[in-house]
Amino acid sequence: MNRRKKVLPRQRDLTTSRGRSLPLGATPERNGVNFVLPCRHGTSVSLVLLPAEEGEPFAEFLLDPRIHRTGNYWHILVLGLPSVFAYAWRVDGPRGPLHRYDPKQLLLDPAATTIAGAPHWGRPGNRSSNTAPRRAVFRSGRHFNWGDDHPPLIPPEDSIIYELHVRGYTCHPSSGVEHPGTFSGLQQKLSHLTDLGITAIELLPIHEFDELDCPFTNPGTGEPNRNLWGYNSIAFAAPKASYAAGGAKHRQVDEFRSLVKQCHISGLEVILDVVFNHTAEGDDRGRTYSFRGIDNSLFYHLAHDGTYRNFTGCGNTVNCNHPVTRELLMNCLHYWVAGMHVDGFRFDLASVLGRDRQGHVLVEPPVVESIVEDGLLADTKLIAEPWDAAGLYQVGEFPFGRRWSEWNGRYRDDVRRFWRKDRNTAGLFATRICGSADLYQPAGRSPYHSINFITCHDGFTLVDLLSFNKKQNHCNGEDNRDGTDQNFSWNCGVEGPTDDPAINRLRHRMARNLMATLLLSQGVPMILGGDEFLRTQRGNNNAWCQDNEISWVDWSLADIHAEHLAFVKMLVAFRKAHPTLRRRSFLRGDGDGQRPADATWHTAEGNRPDFGPDCRAFGLLLNGRQTGREIDADLYMFFNSGENDLQVVLPTAPNGGTWTRSIDTAVPSIALMAETGAPVCVAGESVVVWVGN
Repeated sequence: MNRRKKVLPRQRDLTTSRGRSLPLGATPERNGVNFVLPCRHGTSVSLVLLPAEEGEPFAEFLLDPRIHRTGNYWHILVLGLPSVFAYAWRVDGPRGPLHRYDPKQLLLDPAATTIAGAPHWGRPGNRSSNTAPRRAVFRSGRHFNWGDDHPPLIPPEDSIIYELHVRGYTCHPSSGVEHPGTFSGLQQKLSHLTDLGITAIELLPIHEFDELDCPFTNPGTGEPNRNLWGYNSIAFAAPKASYAAGGAKHRQVDEFRSLVKQCHISGLEVILDVVFNHTAEGDDRGRTYSFRGIDNSLFYHLAHDGTYRNFTGCGNTVNCNHPVTRELLMNCLHYWVAGMHVDGFRFDLASVLGRDRQGHVLVEPPVVESIVEDGLLADTKLIAEPWDAAGLYQVGEFPFGRRWSEWNGRYRDDVRRFWRKDRNTAGLFATRICGSADLYQPAGRSPYHSINFITCHDGFTLVDLLSFNKKQNHCNGEDNRDGTDQNFSWNCGVEGPTDDPAINRLRHRMARNLMATLLLSQGVPMILGGDEFLRTQRGNNNAWCQDNEISWVDWSLADIHAEHLAFVKMLVAFRKAHPTLRRRSFLRGDGDGQRPADATWHTAEGNRPDFGPDCRAFGLLLNGRQTGREIDADLYMFFNSGENDLQVVLPTAPNGGTWTRSIDTAVPSIALMAETGAPVCVAGESVVVWVGN
């Protein structure tokens, strides 16, 4: 049966009026659509209307600045449009080093929520040339049945975050999903996440980006690499079309909403990794999609000669604290919360948000304050990556910090170094597992402001951390220069994969040690997707451009490493069962006449450790009645990074009773075992936890 061809209106069939200056983007009105574009320096602005699929414009309206401009905002109302169409902008303006106007280019609406032209991953679509147009898609009558969907609102101290990449998580053939690499595919894996026990998924960027913008080639295969991670946004409010099974029909918004709704039904929060610090337009050599063609000097940090200030390492830096740019960013955040029901944001290179247009560091950055004080965002989780590529490092010091949690890079490094047996690390390790009070307590913050992680997308996976002393990034095409050399990794005696059973047993034990440390620490743990069953990236610690089995999660490992998976599930359940591991306030090490100590430290002999340069082992006793929450059992945790077994004298439980050995990384499938205060064995390179009865 032949489908009837859609007939597009001609320009003379459309009528226009002045419209209104807010909100940004394209908004349905009665019988029409209102369009708004922020542009201060442009002198000529035209709205271009196109078919939703490929095709030439069917209408173009030159806006009269006396009628269609209010301040920095150009606007027009168009009546008689079809239910589905695409649109773009043309802008002309002054010449000079600060401006990049070209009226021949079609420009994407920076507030667009749906983009046409690239619905299939890895195919050029309509973006094959350096001046490829970008078209936003508008669909009238869009309605999504949210039902009674509402945010889980999990308290931050009870959160367990799981970081994953939408495409990489289900693209491997072993995933078994119907639509690999999509929001729908991820939805089919939610049962794994709920079985694991995590409370939130943190998604690497899902905003529209061009996976074909990677300039590097795999020297081994000669094939071009692809930008898999997507830290190169084209539009801040548009979910990526090729991450949707229905992307060719512009269904990416509905498909993402369906994922969020199902996550909420499953008790999971959804946190988005947002990239507001730079865009895909890059430096002078990059493509123009929208921002620089609309108002280059407004949206970017520029030097006097027009070159781009680069505090991000990606060619440009968004001028986040300019009022117009700030309003655009807030508009996008509002859309993700109100329109897409997401529960939080992790801000990539968030320290960039704290720079003025000259790059100076602001004490109270306006955009950060706007995010913190915004009423609509009041219940969302805000997570900062508190550094940038120009040397600004703000772990523990991010502005307006009581509202922000932070990726704690010091936690990652200090934990890795302790288990690697570096000298002078025991005291730092002890501070980190207690919530990093040195970083957060002086400003009146809490342990949950620390997002603790040992591995993340950026770096080695858990098993690679224990298999490689040196990165193996040759296939990235940069002669192994990319990626950090400061990994604090330990290959356990052999570089790379090995058949040596003793080495593999050691690596698995060390993986349990690191995972146990993470889930026993005060603060909010974040697990890298696939670490629960020892996913490898073959030593690549910067796999941003590896759209292949290096980055794709191999689900067969869940069976191969079933013992490790079961151990991680047990740790998650243990954390959830013990509120003393999820405190809202920092531990007090000294009691008084009114209240006993929250925690005390012990050597194997029962003395107080000195945490000296060569300290390798110590115990932490947590008083279950001093949790700041409901009463819990007493816990005694002993960490031994040394090679030798130790005879440990168990302390007296603060609230009486006996001890039961409940976790032992040397024996991952341990049966519960009651023990007394007489010396008990703690194996070398292991963690043991006892629960008071």
